[in-house]
This record gives sequence, C-alpha cells and structure tokens, in this order.
Amino acid sequence: MDKKDILAKVDHTLLAQTAVWEDIRLVLDDAMQYGTASACIPAAYVRQAAEYVAGRLPICTVIGFPNGYSTAEVKAFEAGRAVADGADEIDMVLNIGFLKDGRDAEVEAEIRQVHEACQGRVLKVIIETCLLTEAEKIRACELVTRAGAEYVKTSTGFSSGGATFEDVALLRRHAGEKVMVKAAGGIASFADAERFIELGADRLGTSRLVKLMKQDKEG
Repeated sequence: MDKKDILAKVDHTLLAQTAVWEDIRLVLDDAMQYGTASACIPAAYVRQAAEYVAGRLPICTVIGFPNGYSTAEVKAFEAGRAVADGADEIDMVLNIGFLKDGRDAEVEAEIRQVHEACQGRVLKVIIETCLLTEAEKIRACELVTRAGAEYVKTSTGFSSGGATFEDVALLRRHAGEKVMVKAAGGIASFADAERFIELGADRLGTSRLVKLMKQDKEG
C-alpha cells in the first residue's frame, strides 16, 4: 500500500497536556500538507483550529478523555460544544467501569446521547481495549453497534497499552457491518499501519507516520 494511501486514513494526533497553540498549528499544517484524514486535537483548541484551517481539513477532538468516567450528560455537553466550535469528528471514551459492572443499558444510552449531541458528525467510541477482557471487548462492540456510532476505537494512548493486531481483528469481527474500526496508540511504522488496515482498521490514530515522512523528506 502506498504511503499516501495510508496517510489518508490517519488522524494526525496531538493530545499532550502541554500542547500550546504553536504545537497545534504545526500539527494542522502537517496534516494538510501530508493529506491525513483529520487532525485530532484538544477540545479547547477546536474553535481556533477550525478557523485556522477554514474547511481545508476535518478537525477531530476528544471528550470524556482519557478516563471515560464523566457522566453521560457532561460528555454530551462536551460533544455539543465541540460541534458548535467547529469539530467534524468526536472521539469519546465510554464508561469503562459501567461496562465492567455489566451496566450495558447505561453504556448504550450514553453512547446514544453523545451521538445525538454530535448532530450528524462522526462519533468514534474509545473502549480502551488494554483494560478489557475479550468478552468485554465483544460486548463493547455490540453496544457501539446498537447505539449507532460510526466507529469503535481501540485506545486513548494514555493507558497501559495501545492498539494490537489481535484487538483490531477482534473488533472487526464483532462490530456491526456499518461500524468502522479505528486503531490508535503505539502505531510507529508504515508496516504496522498497513497491517492494521489489512486486519480491518479504517482509521489510524497516530502522530508518528507524519513524523517519519518529514524525516524522510529532510534526509
């Protein structure tokens, strides 16, 4: 697979707590230059970023991030505010504790509530696979599917592990036919990225691939 085709599936991501506008601006410039699917940035910078790119690049942001234990009402408010500020895509962390408690109806209702707040924008649901059993991952896929979200996503990149080949294959098997899969966390090479895509990932969350392209260009 051509590197350009892989980059077209990448959410070029910067979510570090220390990120300042100059860092965000550089991510936006690089995302536009290398043709990534979006730039994924902190919610506080969405309005400024949307004004800066002026429709040239989809803006993605995160809510309930990274722990997922905000209430559904708070997550829905965050999503609505992000959309009002110009976000095109929302990556939310589901309530991992509720999932482990077997409170599936509440988890599904939360996803539905946030999806409604997205007002037609893309919603990706982060299930944090590194913290789940296989059975919990399967249930999470089923809940995301029933709730109508567009994507199930492996990881925040802020927990004990990121995307694995096994998890992406599992999510692809158990998510609904219309639900896409996003692999995120620890994707460090084009070879790994291509393998994730082969296993069923429709989107990749990473900053490393653009950095590799820049290094090749400078070399």
